[in-house]
Amino acid sequence: MLFFRPPKVDCGDKLRMDTVYTRLQESARFIDSLIPERPAVGIVLGSGWQGFLQEIETPQEIKLSAIPHLLPPWARQRRGAVVVGKVSNVNAACLDARLHTYEGFTAQEVAYPIRILGMLGVKTLFVTNTAGGINRTFPVGSLMLIKDHINVAGEDPTRGEEEVELGPRFVDMSHAYDPELIRLTEVMAKGLGIRIKKGVYASVRGPTYETPAEVGMLRTLGADAVGMSTVPEVIAARQMGIRVCGISCITNKAAGLTKGEITHEEVLAVMNDVGIKAFKLLREAIRGYYK
Repeated sequence: MLFFRPPKVDCGDKLRMDTVYTRLQESARFIDSLIPERPAVGIVLGSGWQGFLQEIETPQEIKLSAIPHLLPPWARQRRGAVVVGKVSNVNAACLDARLHTYEGFTAQEVAYPIRILGMLGVKTLFVTNTAGGINRTFPVGSLMLIKDHINVAGEDPTRGEEEVELGPRFVDMSHAYDPELIRLTEVMAKGLGIRIKKGVYASVRGPTYETPAEVGMLRTLGADAVGMSTVPEVIAARQMGIRVCGISCITNKAAGLTKGEITHEEVLAVMNDVGIKAFKLLREAIRGYYK
C-alpha cells in the first residue's frame, strides 16, 4: 500500500515521523529533477481520454512505477505515466491513468498523484471521465461540464490524521468546480460548435454498474450522470487550493434507461467516437484560461 505510518526513527537530535507530506515532498522532488519547467496545469485522463496525449507538445514521460511512494495503476490497458510537456503553450502535467477505490486503493492513495501535482505548483486541474447518463435529455456521446457532485461512495482523502501542510482540515466544497472555468469552457465549446451540457456527477464505489433502482434514487437526489471516480481527486485538489474543471463524456444510458446491457467495451467505443471533439475542447479550455 502507498500509505504506511512506521514508528518514529532517530534522526540525530530529532525524532521524525514519516508522513504523507514528507513522502509527497520526495515524490515531487524526483519529478522536479527530471523536468525542465514546473507545470501550471494538471490533467487527469479518464477511460478513453488517453488520445489527448497527442495534444501534448514535447512530451516527457515519467512512469508512475518510477516515482517514489507511488504504485502504478492495476488497469493493464493504461500506460501509467505522468506526461509532462506543453498544451497550447502552457506547461502541463498529464496523468494518463487514475487509481480507483474499486481496485482496492484507499481514497488517500487515489488522491496521492493529485497531491504530487499540487506540490509541483499546479494551480488548475482538469479532470475527465466517462459516465452513465441519468438525465434523459443527455444523449449518449454528449459532453457534460460537472457543476457539482454527490459523493455517494463516501470516499474522502482528507479522512485520517490531520496534516496541516496539505490544507485545511475542513474543506469548503461550495464551489468544488470553479465557476470561472465552467463559464470559460462553455464559451470555448460554443466557439467550436460543440453543444455541451452542465450537470451533477454522482460518484459510486463500483465496479459493478448500478441497478435501475439505484439510478432512480440518484435521479431523485439530483444527479445527471454517474461514475466511479473523480471525487476523491477533486476533494484533494480543493484542499490544496487548486481550481478544478471537470468534464464527463456520457458514454451510455444508465441502468433502467436502456434495454441493452451496459459494458465497458461500449463505454470505450463511444469515447473513441467522441474523442476528437472532447480533446479539442479540453485543449481550447486550457488555452483560453491561460491566454
